[in-house]
Amino acid sequence: MLKSIAVAKGDGIGSEIMDVVIDVFQQLEVPLEYKYIDMGKDIFLQGHKLGMTPQAQKTVEELGILFKGPMETPKGGGNRSINVTARKMWSTFANCRTFKTLPGVETIYSKMGIPINLTIIRENLEDTYGGVEHLITADLAIARRFISAPGSYKVHKYAFEYAKQQGLKSVVCAHKANIMKITDGMFLEVFYELAKEYPEIKASDVIIDDLCMKLVTIPNQYELIVLPNLQGDIVSDLCAGLVGGLGFAPSANIGNNIKIFEAVHGTAPDKVGQNVANPTALLMSGLMMLNFLGFTTHAKKIEMALIQTLQAKIHTADLKVSNSPVSTTEYGKAIVAKAKAISNIEVEKQIGNAKAINLSTTANSKDSTMLTMNKTKDKCIGIDVFIESIENTKTIVSNLEKLDLQGFKLDVISNRGTNVYPNFSKYSECINSYTLRFLATEIKETQGLEFASLLANHYKILSVEFLREYEGKLGFSII
Repeated sequence: MLKSIAVAKGDGIGSEIMDVVIDVFQQLEVPLEYKYIDMGKDIFLQGHKLGMTPQAQKTVEELGILFKGPMETPKGGGNRSINVTARKMWSTFANCRTFKTLPGVETIYSKMGIPINLTIIRENLEDTYGGVEHLITADLAIARRFISAPGSYKVHKYAFEYAKQQGLKSVVCAHKANIMKITDGMFLEVFYELAKEYPEIKASDVIIDDLCMKLVTIPNQYELIVLPNLQGDIVSDLCAGLVGGLGFAPSANIGNNIKIFEAVHGTAPDKVGQNVANPTALLMSGLMMLNFLGFTTHAKKIEMALIQTLQAKIHTADLKVSNSPVSTTEYGKAIVAKAKAISNIEVEKQIGNAKAINLSTTANSKDSTMLTMNKTKDKCIGIDVFIESIENTKTIVSNLEKLDLQGFKLDVISNRGTNVYPNFSKYSECINSYTLRFLATEIKETQGLEFASLLANHYKILSVEFLREYEGKLGFSII
């Protein structure tokens, strides 16, 4: 029985590499049925703001699997990335990318005899990828960073379940909690809470800058790394460089209801129509999809054929290991020929020695449109008031001393996160936006708004944030 999947060929070289990959699958009788859908740049230009037609959305949601090539979002016009839109709309909470040394693909590490075999699992829905930004003065832009306990739980749960399934001994959480103590702090805290459920797996953490240094010096010490969205995006591309580039980097976006398997490299418009593009990353993403669908024999046979092809120095022009590159279509035909020469007995032997990568593990048995974990009681103990002013700090303090602060106490004044009162230095450079922090024993939100209204008679108010305490734990950063 055929399994139906949605296929979006993509932009640029997408159509060329997708055609080759699907031809490989068809030649080797992978039991798939392909439902082609309309997504990408041209669909944006036709006026579809999501970068996909309503029918495309319906097809993906009916089938649950999207296999997609690289896609371009038109520059200008305020359109969000089609890739990010699809991941967020369908709640694919984890991005899973595997990086492995491939025979025949020379890197500085392969030449040194350092094998790389690691997995990056990146939180896929939150962080600064919420895209919520504001220009609050002509000189100051701010962005919201969303890190939630439920979002962190889902990606960490997936990471530990994946490690357990694959027989991995360790999971590392990368973060910047030494600086972003509230957001990355929550991500790290949830990681260690979940780690208690997996005593057989060694759980540890590493600061992201330290991780980047270690990845380029001793990358083979890691098995699986789980990271927040933005950090994971950067580190996963770094890891692609360790194994030969994005042309050898497969990717899967995992949700409870929908999975997206895609090439993460660009559309390479300079190579369009020349039959020279490298389809390896898309093919490897397709193999992740086949394993997920249970077609492990087909996946292993194609993987073995791919390795044999690269070992024979049959490659596209981007992989400079010989002076005789082949075309995109010839590369695909070579893989098919190698695969047809491999017996099923050889394949079963290989499967017996190594676990297939199965991405079916989910964080929750049932998804929900409303997720919450903590029922902690909170109380409001102050407000941060963001103002626009060209006055210096001393003048602002002097002006505030003349006002009735209605029970609030001025605690801190900061500028771009730098404490400029009471810890003032004549060398602290300021811009025209200050944050005034006022504390009280306990207030109602209406009191905070009334107080901000009072300040609005004297300063231009840009924004107000309430300061909350959660059962004795501060819910805001100390400046």
